[in-house]
Amino acid sequence: MAIAAVGLLTANYSVKDTGTFIKGTRPAAATPFLGRYRMLDFALSNMVSAGIKTVGLIMPVKYRSIIDHVGAGKDWGLDRKNGGLFPLPGSAFGTTNAGARFLIRDLIENRAYLNKSASDVVVVSSCNFVHNCDYKNLLATHVESGDDVTMATFRLIDDDENVTGLVLEDGKFAGVKDGAKAGETAFMDLFVINTPKLEELLDWYAAADHLDLFEALAQDLGRVKVGLYASTSFVRPIFSQDKYYKYSMEMLDPEVADKLFIPEMPVMTKSHDTTPAKYEPGARVSNSLVSSGTKIYGTVKNSIIGRAVEIEEGAVVTNSIVIQNTHIKSGARIENAIIDRNNDIAPGTELRGTPDDIYVLSKGND
Repeated sequence: MAIAAVGLLTANYSVKDTGTFIKGTRPAAATPFLGRYRMLDFALSNMVSAGIKTVGLIMPVKYRSIIDHVGAGKDWGLDRKNGGLFPLPGSAFGTTNAGARFLIRDLIENRAYLNKSASDVVVVSSCNFVHNCDYKNLLATHVESGDDVTMATFRLIDDDENVTGLVLEDGKFAGVKDGAKAGETAFMDLFVINTPKLEELLDWYAAADHLDLFEALAQDLGRVKVGLYASTSFVRPIFSQDKYYKYSMEMLDPEVADKLFIPEMPVMTKSHDTTPAKYEPGARVSNSLVSSGTKIYGTVKNSIIGRAVEIEEGAVVTNSIVIQNTHIKSGARIENAIIDRNNDIAPGTELRGTPDDIYVLSKGND
């Protein structure tokens, strides 16, 4: 039986992270990934690949970069007369839970979107996971189970204090906790919920709208049937600049990248009318990802280079991520670093971190 599904992406939550790159400088949803993508591209593309034609995007306070990226949703096929992409307001923060992904007040604020959608189920995701989960299979599993809510889970490969861990009893959901260890089962910040049940929950929890939905649900498991969907797809949670660096750099291994980028579920992103990357005479580039509009005269090794970057003759970039519109001048040396957008690196400058302590240069002037 066909069901009507709509999508909901939440970009409006705070991240428990002390790093300067992820926290405070831009919404997590708009964080660049591999020079070409933004973090929100993965969940949004998975929704579109599953045939979801109506998607709401709950905005953070600093939403300009997200609007600039998604526009009207044309690059995802969501510039439609029926359905489409809907920017939605997010709540102001100051909540007691700094790690909340699915704040009840955000959902209550946007009940009109749910009501107008006339959907049977809602697929809800955060924007902090790089993944290629088959949402069609997730939806089918949810419908077949008869559960009210189906939470997507995955197996952690690294300890992570910022993911939402699961409390399980006899393999069933019994609550959430902050963080999880490598090898444990964690929440993928992705779930399917029956629309009538979501409406009912919002009525129940209206007086506790500062809570995360799953914190509240843990107190009412006798009244709500919660199932689990164990994803076997490629999943990487990115809540800190250390994980951002590590999981970006592992994409330089083609075998790893092939697990994320699979033809049947393409990752769509904003198109840019820029020229291909240009490698000038004398340029030396090895084991790197280089984006369009970039000019390289110098040396690049084991690095990810964003759009419209210029690396002059004699400059060396090693084991680093360089975000768009950055100019690295002659003789500069960058190693084990994240160089954010719109920076001019003066001639002869040395910016070096270590594999365990990545150097981060914040954004220059926009």
